[in-house]
Amino acid sequence: MTDWTSLTYVVVDVEGNGQQPPDLVELTAVPIVAGVIGEPVNWLVKPELPIRNFAARIHGLTDKIVADAPAFDEIAADVLKVLDADALIAHNAHVDVGVLQRKLGEWDCPEVFDTLKLARRLLPGRETYRLGALVEAFKLDEGLAENLVPHRATYDALVTARLFLRLANIPDDRPLTLEELRGESPGGGDDEPATLF
Repeated sequence: MTDWTSLTYVVVDVEGNGQQPPDLVELTAVPIVAGVIGEPVNWLVKPELPIRNFAARIHGLTDKIVADAPAFDEIAADVLKVLDADALIAHNAHVDVGVLQRKLGEWDCPEVFDTLKLARRLLPGRETYRLGALVEAFKLDEGLAENLVPHRATYDALVTARLFLRLANIPDDRPLTLEELRGESPGGGDDEPATLF
């Protein structure tokens, strides 16, 4: 049995421009090393296509806000350095991973832990597994800076990191093993709709 803290992790959250396929306008990565959440790294990005109004209403990012932000190609090397971990964590991870794979081309995505799927498996019987509901249920945003708000990448990445730690430490007597974290989720349909704002 392997201690899950033996791996290095990076938690990611991407906010998009509302186009299809979505392009990112904000990216945050949060390291987890030796079971401890590190400092987030955040980028605003000027997308190739404008931010649609419905997306701006959700995350609050507008074309004006990102007008002077770099294009993704200008930060890609820095992003790759931050993503250099044994495993990647995200909530409803196929959305974030899909965007990163499109933007990074030859990027070799590491093992992925999806906190949506983990929560469905480890917290059965809940009415919803949306990130906001889990944050509220477990008070995962307590102590975060007041300028961090839901649907912005840094907030979402930090509460996802806290959710992962909570899920990894669910048993009262011991943390889960890495093998238990990797357990297959029963059934299908774990993914929420692949929307990215």
